[in-house]
Amino acid sequence: MYTLPQAIADLIDRGAVFYVSHSAGKDSQAMYARLQDVLPADRLVVVHADLGWVEWPGIQKHIRDNVRHPVHIVRAAKTFLGMVESRGMWPSSSCRQCTSDLKRDPIMKFIRADLKARGASIAVNCTGIRAAESKARAKKQALTVNKRETVDGRVKRTVYDWLPIFDLSTEEVFREIEAAGQKPFWTYERNERLSCVFCIMGSLNDLRHGAEKNPKLYKTYVELEKQIGHTMFQKGGQPVGLEAYTGISC
Repeated sequence: MYTLPQAIADLIDRGAVFYVSHSAGKDSQAMYARLQDVLPADRLVVVHADLGWVEWPGIQKHIRDNVRHPVHIVRAAKTFLGMVESRGMWPSSSCRQCTSDLKRDPIMKFIRADLKARGASIAVNCTGIRAAESKARAKKQALTVNKRETVDGRVKRTVYDWLPIFDLSTEEVFREIEAAGQKPFWTYERNERLSCVFCIMGSLNDLRHGAEKNPKLYKTYVELEKQIGHTMFQKGGQPVGLEAYTGISC
């Protein structure tokens, strides 16, 4: 069984509530599998940010089938495609408004409300970020104070960001899932990662798989590119349409 770091054990003793952000991806699934038996059951809360049509069908069922806790679904007031149309441009790796506006902010809004309803003051926001994913992520620390969400006024609230599987390799993530007697979401039979069906961070392989399995959604993305005059991807520093990028025509 996984042994908790002393700093996390101390937070448990202080009454912290642990919010596990679950996307149905392999990292989220491995993170929950690791934490389900070592955190107080009544202080482990599963939260999923619903992205609607742009996420793979069936992921919420997959989450529910592989957790013991209720799954709290949160949604932003806007949709991803509506946000893109309104801005006239797609997110980029340096400006991932999709993550901040559609995932982080709704989850944090839920955490604030749930923490208040419990009469608690310490929240631990758990996410499945790993050092092996990128050089930028490798520079992160596994446990930090979230200064944006921590307040020290009349009503005190301390929020920590914790990365419980920060040191795991991809192979270890899949082994963690297998050890829990589970299987990863079905798209991993071919996909390298799970996110939106068509993600700016997605590999060519994942994008092509998404187009094959979700042709109506793919056509919507292609048409939106043409409507706003901005493409999701570039080649050689030049804009390239999704159809040309993937080699799949609508």
